[in-house]
Amino acid sequence: MRLEMTLQPQDAVRKRLVLGCGALAYDMVDLIKKNEVLDQVVDIQCLPAKLHHTPQFIAAEVEKVLAARVQDYADIYVAYGDCGTAGELDKVLQKYNAKRIPGEHCFEFFAGAGEYAEITEAELGSFFLTDFLVKQFDHFVIEGLGLDRYPELFDVYFEHYTQMVYLAQTEDPKLQEKARAYAEDFGMKYIYRYVGVSALAPLVEGLAVEVNHA
Repeated sequence: MRLEMTLQPQDAVRKRLVLGCGALAYDMVDLIKKNEVLDQVVDIQCLPAKLHHTPQFIAAEVEKVLAARVQDYADIYVAYGDCGTAGELDKVLQKYNAKRIPGEHCFEFFAGAGEYAEITEAELGSFFLTDFLVKQFDHFVIEGLGLDRYPELFDVYFEHYTQMVYLAQTEDPKLQEKARAYAEDFGMKYIYRYVGVSALAPLVEGLAVEVNHA
């Protein structure tokens, strides 16, 4: 996605804070920090990706940041879905007049609600990967789920999964090769979908006169 933007004068007065999940850090940096115009009007802060292992704490951690920083910014956009918070994150965002990306989690908003529904309806046992998860597979999946210490847990966690679906943000043959290898190692069918990062476009909407997506 290429963004070509012309700032309005008032945009430079107070920035937007994008508070994101650490699993989206690579993509947010590519979208915002590598664009000279966006970098002038958006600050990024990330919470640890490992919070996804304990989603009951996500809303509270987001609130800590919003309470401390809400007065410093013109507005705040949170780069999370509901992410297993059972609506608690939305309660926090409403309190601070912040917004988030629509959807239950990053897999849904990256794929798009329609395509995500099609994949899961066709095969409920779908285990999803993103670029981040492919890069951090050993740390986030193997170690994060304790499979390195307790390999017997594999059958507990993955008994009902039959396919591994890679929702790619970049067209990287090396990452595709890794994802395919993970699927084979886990005894799952491998499915590849290039989805890009257009799902993150709401993070920068309303900041400029012209926004072109490509």
